[in-house]
Amino acid sequence: MIVLAVDLGTSATKVVAVDAQARVVASTERRYPMHTSGLEATHDPRQVLDAALDALRELASEDVRAIALTGAMHSIMGLDADLSPITDALSWADNRAIEQTERLRGTEEGRVLHQATGAPIHSFTPLMKLAWFHENGVRAAKWCEIKDFVHLHLTGALINEHSSGSGTGLMNIHTLQWHEPSLEFAGVTADQLPPLVEPTHSTPLTAVIPGLRPGIPVIVGGGDGPLGNLGVGAARPGAGAVSLGTSGALRVAQQGPGVDDEGRTFSYAIGEGLWVRGGAISNGGVVAQWAAETFGIPVGDLLAQAADVDSDGLVALPYLLGERAPWWDPTAHAALLGLRREHTPQQITKALVEGVCQQLALVLDAVPHVESLRITGGAFRAPIWAQTLANTLGMPLHLTEDSGGSAVGAALLAWRALDEIESLTVDLVRPTQTITPDEGLVERYANARPFVVKAYRALEDLYGESHR
Repeated sequence: MIVLAVDLGTSATKVVAVDAQARVVASTERRYPMHTSGLEATHDPRQVLDAALDALRELASEDVRAIALTGAMHSIMGLDADLSPITDALSWADNRAIEQTERLRGTEEGRVLHQATGAPIHSFTPLMKLAWFHENGVRAAKWCEIKDFVHLHLTGALINEHSSGSGTGLMNIHTLQWHEPSLEFAGVTADQLPPLVEPTHSTPLTAVIPGLRPGIPVIVGGGDGPLGNLGVGAARPGAGAVSLGTSGALRVAQQGPGVDDEGRTFSYAIGEGLWVRGGAISNGGVVAQWAAETFGIPVGDLLAQAADVDSDGLVALPYLLGERAPWWDPTAHAALLGLRREHTPQQITKALVEGVCQQLALVLDAVPHVESLRITGGAFRAPIWAQTLANTLGMPLHLTEDSGGSAVGAALLAWRALDEIESLTVDLVRPTQTITPDEGLVERYANARPFVVKAYRALEDLYGESHR
C-alpha cells in the first residue's frame, strides 16, 4: 500500500508514491511557469491545479490509501464568493510588498508581530502581500494559499493548517488561531481566511480521479520547509536539517513554538506539537551559478577547482537575491570585501561559497539545542559545499539522498493520520554519508563570523538608501 504525496513547488508539482517505511516507489512531475515581472512572481492557480490532477492520474491505483499535500510556503491568492480565483497566486518570491515591509521592519509593532506569529517581517509573507493588496484597492471574498485551492478542488473543503499557517504572519503560534493584530494590519478579517486545522486532518476525496477509490482520505499536510525536516528524519527535538539548492534553509526541530528575542529566526509547525525553528537564506547554489556565468567556466568545473583554494582574505556578502535569515532584508545587496586584482575566479567562488555557509552559521547561532544535522539538496553534489559547511558550522553533517524531501514528509503525515506509524519523530531515513569538519578550519571560520556581521551592519543603511 502507498500514499500519494502532492508537492506543489515553485516550478513544478511532483506527485510521489511513498510506502509506510518512507520509501519512494514511484514519482512524476508536471512543470509550469512562474510569471515574473519586476518585483512580481506569480502562478496561474488553475495551471497548478491542472498539474496536480494530471500527475495524480498518472500514479493512481487501487493500492493508494490516501493523498497528502505539501507545497511552497507563503503564497496568497484571492477568491470570489463562488471560490473562483480573482488574482494570480503570489509566490514566496513576490517582493512587491517591500515598501510595506520596510515601514514595519525594525519597529516595536513589527517585533511584537514576529514574536506572536513566528514569521519574520519580510515581503515574502502573506501578511505583507495582503497589506499591499489592501493599500492598492484589491478586495476578495476569501484569501487562501495555493495548497488550500488545490485541497478545495480535491475535497470541496477550503481549509488551511497550522504548518502553512505559521508561515503567513497571520497565525498566532501560541493559540493556533488567526492573530487579530495581524489581520488588522493586513486589512482582512478572520472569516476571509480558511479555518485552521491540524496538519494530519483528513477530508474524503470528492474529485473524480480514475484509478483512485472515491472517498479515500486527503490529508491537508503542511508547508514544504517543516515537512522537509520530517522527510529527512529530523523531526525529533534537537535534530536539524539543512537544505541547499538555489536558496537554502536551516531548521531545527523542537517541542512547541518560539523565536529568539532578536527576531533572527522563524517558528513553523510540523504537527502534533512539533515545530521547527530556523531560517531560510535567499542565496545558496545561485552564487556558484552567477560565478560560472560571470567567468565563463562550467559550474561543476569551477566548484571543483575552488574546493582546495584559499580565498586569501576575500570576504563575500553573497546577497545576490536580497537576504532572509537572519537579517530579513529584501534590500540587501551582494558585496566582495578585500577584493584585489590578483584574486582568481576560483578564489572569488570559494569566498562566495564561504559567504553562504557563514550565513547558515549565523542562523545556527540563533537556534538553541542543536544535537545533529542532516543535509540534503542538489548543491551538495559538489563536495565543496558539504565540506565548507561542515567546517563553518563546526559539526558533522549527515547527507541524505534528495529522493523526496517534503513530499516524503507529507506522506509520513498521512501514514500517521492512518495510524500506521506511532509518532512523527520516527526516523525511517538512513544517511548515506557523514562529512566531518576540519578542526583546523572550524576556529578560523568562527573567528571570521563577527566580521560578516559588522560588514552587513555597516552596509545596511546604504542598502536602504540605494533602494530609495
